[in-house]
Amino acid sequence: MLPLLKRSALILICSALVACASGEGPGDAGAGESGHAAEAHGEGHDGGPSRRLPNVFISPAGEPFRAAFSAPYPVAAWFMQADADHDGKITRDEFRADALSFFGKLDINHDGVIDGAELAQYEQDVAPEILPKLESLHAEEGMDPTLTYGDQRNTDNRPDGSRARRQSPSRPPAPVRGIGTQGAAVYSLINTPEPVAAADAQFDGRITQAEFAAAADRRFDLLDKTTAGYLTLTGLPKTPLQTEILKREKQARKRQDRRGPPTNP
Repeated sequence: MLPLLKRSALILICSALVACASGEGPGDAGAGESGHAAEAHGEGHDGGPSRRLPNVFISPAGEPFRAAFSAPYPVAAWFMQADADHDGKITRDEFRADALSFFGKLDINHDGVIDGAELAQYEQDVAPEILPKLESLHAEEGMDPTLTYGDQRNTDNRPDGSRARRQSPSRPPAPVRGIGTQGAAVYSLINTPEPVAAADAQFDGRITQAEFAAAADRRFDLLDKTTAGYLTLTGLPKTPLQTEILKREKQARKRQDRRGPPTNP
């Protein structure tokens, strides 16, 4: 028994030495990635590491685009796809065509309608990011209380359990907690928590191709604020998630500047 215990202890020691030599340990997977993979960790409200942010964009039609943590934010991938003639502009026709192309992917039985079963498959399998992972938490928010995405109503998971102040005649009503930026809106250019279901203008649980095209036209008008008739990549608003990523990258750079350049051993 004693020799067996000695061999087991030796194996554990060797494993620890290998992990130290490789710079890896529990929870260190992907630590060597560049870009916002490392920088967007940031620090939480208590000075500790905050939750890693997903690199996800959801198009105005509801199509998800995902990229590695080290890659640029994937809004550019959607823009390149929608810009059919690659002239750096998305026209209304291109915008609508891109939406209808995604409609065809969701219309599994090709009957010209997205029904309840196809909508459920979209929410659960195609773009599960839009569904909260836990009750009262927003999509991909986890337990990081700093992720309000710029909307102070997103405070359901505040760590101190504090509540909104009571209303008084001299004080305006406090914002309702947890109803701000939710679902797909976290990853989108438009504040629409479920962009596919929102196209159901008749509220009959069936989304026709005509309804989806009409929704695309409405969303194009929302984004084309200057009524130029086209969209450019630089002219698009930033998604709440993209804004959060950029904020954390800026914070990471400031922390690095305070620490100064690394010193040679």
